[in-house]
Amino acid sequence: MNQAMPVIALAGNPNSGKTSIFNALTGAKQHVANYPGITVEIKEGKAHSGEFTAEVIDLPGTYSLTPYSPDEVAARDYLLEQHPDVVIHVVDASNLERNLYLTTQLMELGVPVIIALNMIDIAEAREIWIDSDGLSQILGIPVVRTIANRGTGSDELLQKAMSMAIEGASWVPIDLSYGQASDDALRILEKRIRETELLSDMVPPGWLALRLLEQDSHTISRIEKLNSSAGDDILDMSADLADKVFREMNDETEGVIADHRYGFVAGVVKRIKSHSSLNRVYLSDRIDKFLTNPLLGPVVMAAVLFGLFQFTFFISSAPIALMEGFFSWLHSIAWNLLPEGLIRSMIVSGAIDGVGGVVGFVPLIMFMFFFISILEDTGYMARIAFLMDRIFRKFGLHGNSIVPFIVSGGISGGCAVPGIMAARTLRDPKERIATILSVPFMNCGAKLPIYALLIAAFFSAREGLMLFLLILISWTFALLSARMLRSTILRGDSTSFVLELPPYRLPSMKSLLIHMWERTWLYLRKAGTVILFASVVMWALMTFPTLPADQASSLTGNELAQARLSYSIAGRAGRAFESITKPLMGFDWKTDVALIGGFAAKEIVVSTLGTVYSMGEIDVDDSSSLSERLADEEGWNPVTAFALIMFTMLYIPCIATIAVIKRETRSWKWAGFAIVYTTGAAAVVATAAYQIGMLFNS
Repeated sequence: MNQAMPVIALAGNPNSGKTSIFNALTGAKQHVANYPGITVEIKEGKAHSGEFTAEVIDLPGTYSLTPYSPDEVAARDYLLEQHPDVVIHVVDASNLERNLYLTTQLMELGVPVIIALNMIDIAEAREIWIDSDGLSQILGIPVVRTIANRGTGSDELLQKAMSMAIEGASWVPIDLSYGQASDDALRILEKRIRETELLSDMVPPGWLALRLLEQDSHTISRIEKLNSSAGDDILDMSADLADKVFREMNDETEGVIADHRYGFVAGVVKRIKSHSSLNRVYLSDRIDKFLTNPLLGPVVMAAVLFGLFQFTFFISSAPIALMEGFFSWLHSIAWNLLPEGLIRSMIVSGAIDGVGGVVGFVPLIMFMFFFISILEDTGYMARIAFLMDRIFRKFGLHGNSIVPFIVSGGISGGCAVPGIMAARTLRDPKERIATILSVPFMNCGAKLPIYALLIAAFFSAREGLMLFLLILISWTFALLSARMLRSTILRGDSTSFVLELPPYRLPSMKSLLIHMWERTWLYLRKAGTVILFASVVMWALMTFPTLPADQASSLTGNELAQARLSYSIAGRAGRAFESITKPLMGFDWKTDVALIGGFAAKEIVVSTLGTVYSMGEIDVDDSSSLSERLADEEGWNPVTAFALIMFTMLYIPCIATIAVIKRETRSWKWAGFAIVYTTGAAAVVATAAYQIGMLFNS
């Protein structure tokens, strides 16, 4: 054991149930989505077994320890550099051959391994029978049968892992044969590595020899950075030996070694796996004949998404009305109870109307998240990704770019921050940056309150249809953006893509409610912290400096309120922008003030509009909702509203998104480009929408 608290790492293929095992061991409430790429960071938690506690690390999903994507690099580097006491390899029992390839590589490294033979229920439903005791005997490592989503086997798994960690299991690499030519080359290379003690404090010499014979670029780069003559000599030797194997085998050493690994796996599986002799077409396969059909599949997908949006608006309309009524009542009560002055204005206009405009849409957010969780947990989200792959490739993107797009709000309710982080699964750096720069155009959850507000005010007769249209528009702009980037500054060919379609599963109500609550709570927490703070700041900017007494004395009612707003810092900024935005996009200075606030977070557009129109009311006791105020406001019409939707859909990402773009690209250049690029696109599209709309509206 390498420290006081044992460290247990979880490794596994995407969709193997690894994150569910992590949740079962640690009690964490981490979101689990049923498609590749959702786990993009190393997560950690604590697990308790009796009097002992262990640190559990959830590594990014990976198919192999041969790293190509940033996720795969992160998983392998953690194993090499942190040396966990035990690795639990979560294996999908229904796809045993593919999963055991990673097991073989972990055993080559020598790390103490336990196999969590997961989804055993799905395997048996397919009449696949696995001798787990036989698998344990052949590989010489513990095997525990688990069903992660039910918690079955998690206690036994933790006990075995804890025992191995506490007893201090040694790192012992497995001895495999990769063919005579490769084995001879490995013996020569390993002997030389032992003599020089190259990286001896980090990895076993045999494993290092294997990676060098495969000409693994990351291993070669690591040795080059040592700037040692011994390292350079070994790199030259490994290149010569790899070339020798290639001449003898007429194949690259990486392919030769991979073939022998697969041969070893096939031999193991043949001995411990049996299945029905019937030629069965499983339920998931029968369903996919329809849902992934090139002609019928897109029609079904469009119908499902349209129905989701239509039903979401229908079922949330009554709760939204209640929430709006509550905040209107709170507005009136606070206005009448508090003495006139800045404190009353700040609390009522800044806090209550600002936050209320955002929180009022919580029912819509909750139902949207609930239905999206159903799509994720059943496995249908992966089918949406599959259907979109053919389209993505036409726009110069890798098929795995689908995951960042969906996570960012591909069917509403996502967030660009985890979406951008999900782009780590992309191997090609140009495809990755093009994806990162395009996903902010998707309809994240922060934009939903803006859409809901304006749709309720100006398109109430066709709410579901309007939101469905906005989803299509966001996809269109995101893909066109990617095509433009891949055709110009990020030119290059798309790389190959394989997408795993997990079996359909019935989600548990508990899981759906947890997912819904987690996302809604993040939204509420943001409303109660960031948005509240920003709303009060925007109120201050719309209040100070105060209008001089000599100018205020001659004004009353709405004229006085308008004059005070206009004289404030925010009002002056809005007036400055109005000379440009009013003729081009139809935005008055009040809208410009709200858009300035949206630089911090998109929800603040709604809260600022609530503050602006609260401060500008003639009757301070008016309890009408913000959408009703906008519908009655002079200068507002469906064309202006649609232009504003287009602008907020496309313009500068929020501060958090800009920060993560900088972090993921490791360059302020791309973060700055994202600001200019998205805002320029928003201005052009909103101007076109307004000008064309007014032509038809005249």
